[in-house]
Amino acid sequence: MEQQSNIPAVTAQMLIRQPARTVYKAFIDPDITRNFWFTKGSGMLKKGQHITWEWEMYGIAIAVFVEEIIEDRFIQIRWDEPSTTVQFEFCEIAGLGTYVEITNTGFQQQNAELWKAINNNAGGFTTVLDGAKAYLEHGIELNLIADKFPPQVTSH
Repeated sequence: MEQQSNIPAVTAQMLIRQPARTVYKAFIDPDITRNFWFTKGSGMLKKGQHITWEWEMYGIAIAVFVEEIIEDRFIQIRWDEPSTTVQFEFCEIAGLGTYVEITNTGFQQQNAELWKAINNNAGGFTTVLDGAKAYLEHGIELNLIADKFPPQVTSH
């Protein structure tokens, strides 16, 4: 898919040593995704569907609208407030696995708030991919999302 021209954009990427079908399914099926990202999803990602993702440890729920799905290759959602677009591209590389690239665009914040949103999302999506790699390649749940902001040391 062609990257949107909205500037600024956040990008995170990672090679996950699994077939595209396996990696793609991990991002559309909340029963799998909860092992490396959110704790609860209201349903599988399907084009035109509104769902909710929850991070119970933080008391946060985010509305997600699925704009586009190309099986095993691409997901595009709108999420959060103010709403931004997130694209997930899955490119299978013969003999290696699947290169996943996440691009987040459409930020409406200005100045310091814009930089805060960019920093949070860049770090967040990198953490998601790190967790996905560990889980999908080795079956290890690293608890990266829960451990990123433990309540004893920080408020985000």
